[in-house]
Amino acid sequence: MIQKFDERNRNIKVWIDGLLFDRSQAKVSVFDSSVQGGDAVWEGLRVYAGKIFCFNEHINRLIESAKSLDFKMIPSVKYIKEAVFNTLKANGMKDDTHIRLTLTRGVKITSGMNPQLNQSGCTLIVLAEWKSPIFYGRELKLITSSIRRNSPLCLDSKIHHANLLNNILAKIEANNADVDDALMLDLDGFIAETNSCNIFMIKNNTVFTSYPKACLPGITRGVVIHLCELNKIAIKERDISLTEIYNADEVFTTGTMGELTRVVEIDKRKLTNKGSLFNKIQILFKEMTKKQGEKLLF
Repeated sequence: MIQKFDERNRNIKVWIDGLLFDRSQAKVSVFDSSVQGGDAVWEGLRVYAGKIFCFNEHINRLIESAKSLDFKMIPSVKYIKEAVFNTLKANGMKDDTHIRLTLTRGVKITSGMNPQLNQSGCTLIVLAEWKSPIFYGRELKLITSSIRRNSPLCLDSKIHHANLLNNILAKIEANNADVDDALMLDLDGFIAETNSCNIFMIKNNTVFTSYPKACLPGITRGVVIHLCELNKIAIKERDISLTEIYNADEVFTTGTMGELTRVVEIDKRKLTNKGSLFNKIQILFKEMTKKQGEKLLF
């Protein structure tokens, strides 16, 4: 499965450091840290019916990731929000929109790895596109990747950084196997996440998801946990083995880009999908996206 070009995005405006550029002119310096070393943090946000869903949670995580990487002169929450609002307004986007919000360490005075070469502050990029959930109407097939997700001993997955080679290598394996995504394990052999999403399984009317040790504790993941707790659906975080997930009643992934999506096959094993608890959680999630979010002021 590959995303297709949406004609509505041909002439979009992109925000870079206080200015809006036509898509064809939206560029960063070759001295920017994102180019030099993938030294950036990012968030994916979604707009539903005139509201940005979980806006504060995403911006807080962006800033915390930047702080963890010791970025200097991190822009304020107010500045970031205004940049997002102005970008959406310039593009007339109020629904069916995905935002890629990127904050880099900024431009270096000369090429090199040392962050002390960054002396002018961060670069903020707001890329908003017309984009429906990428897995809409699909059911996913996965394979287990040979690439392991990092533990905090290597690079803490709680930092939402833009150096995604770990995930990209796993995605290449999925592409070569002609499936949708790759299931990634931690260094102990337990399930962490897919190359692009958090993952849940359901067994005997209880929802399980991996400890956020070698996976990102995703915003959508947190929403699902909250919805389960709110609606008295049993939910547990724990280590999950491949054997367990092969024999789950239902399996699904979560993420801003793809929302909630059912998994039907892992490593050529067909999942039974005997149950409807996933459908209930999906309905609860869609109801929440209609009700909650920061309202656009245009």
